[in-house]
Amino acid sequence: MIPRHDPALKAFASDNYAGVHPEILQAIVTANEGHQISYGEDVYTEALQDLFKRHFGDSAQTYPVFNGTAANVVSLRAMTQQWEAVVCADTAHIHTDEGGAPEVVGGIKLFTVPTPDGKLTPELIDTQAWGFGDVHRAQPKVVSISNTTELGTLYTPDEIAAICEHAHGLGMTVHLDGSRLTNAAAALDVPLRALTTDAGVDVLSFGGTKIGLLYGEAVVVLNPEAASGVDYLRKTFMQLSSKMRFVSAQFEALLSGDLWLRNARQANAMGARLAAAVRDIPGVQLSREAQANAVFVRLPEDVTERLQKRFRFYTWNAAIGEVRWMCSFDTTEADIDAFAAAVAEELQGEPPTSFS
Repeated sequence: MIPRHDPALKAFASDNYAGVHPEILQAIVTANEGHQISYGEDVYTEALQDLFKRHFGDSAQTYPVFNGTAANVVSLRAMTQQWEAVVCADTAHIHTDEGGAPEVVGGIKLFTVPTPDGKLTPELIDTQAWGFGDVHRAQPKVVSISNTTELGTLYTPDEIAAICEHAHGLGMTVHLDGSRLTNAAAALDVPLRALTTDAGVDVLSFGGTKIGLLYGEAVVVLNPEAASGVDYLRKTFMQLSSKMRFVSAQFEALLSGDLWLRNARQANAMGARLAAAVRDIPGVQLSREAQANAVFVRLPEDVTERLQKRFRFYTWNAAIGEVRWMCSFDTTEADIDAFAAAVAEELQGEPPTSFS
């Protein structure tokens, strides 16, 4: 088969753009031999349960699904009754980037909270966690946070623990969107359970696609009392894979050793290298601290347009000229250096830009 793209071309739009890690591909090949029982009764999915328990504790119950939106919707639907609502940041992926799936497919009301950095606090939660017992208002039941956040920021274990303690005190539960949880754990140099189980998180959406999988995420119930019917909801929401062994085998390759950590550290290191490489280029303003593998900067509009013709990346906030650059597990130092050189080249001769 003749490649239809340039294998040397790298983008900075999303870590979803990256290919599949070779160790993951090999796991798929290994799982492909012979026959296995379908719909999750295979030996790979059975082994996956123990593997996730090793990372998240003996109470963890794991349900592989196809994608991150499904992981979030299945999780939140299992955690709520029809009259209940979810409190989240206004930048949360479930609110801004899932096509309304939580509301349309899940039938879940979202109460959003403006945040300066994408992170909730107990005080911010209280701006929407009220009206308990008021029949006219959807009842706040779940707090949903993301780590890393959509703005590339990190929650520490203590910050998550404070949110969980506060939410539980209100009779609420906590969901964590962990599409980039591995990046957060690597950046903070803590085990995965430190940001989840040990902090009091009840249900986790664990991401695999952004860190080297071909496809696949997982709903991980850490507190069995906080969610019910996940196995039925997974089928109802069309996320029960008949050949589930191919999802589970990928997670086994990712989590049985240190592949998840190696990949996350590489992506984070390239994020730090990119931030350092462009920081002093005249005309570039880092708009947020680069804490993991996301870099946010402000550029003149015409520079952004020219640069996007050479490298794919997304405009984050057009009103202020903010763009987002994402690094992946397969981003190299040479990729960063070439991109930074292109940024400098496109800014040559530009008049000084004043960002207010």
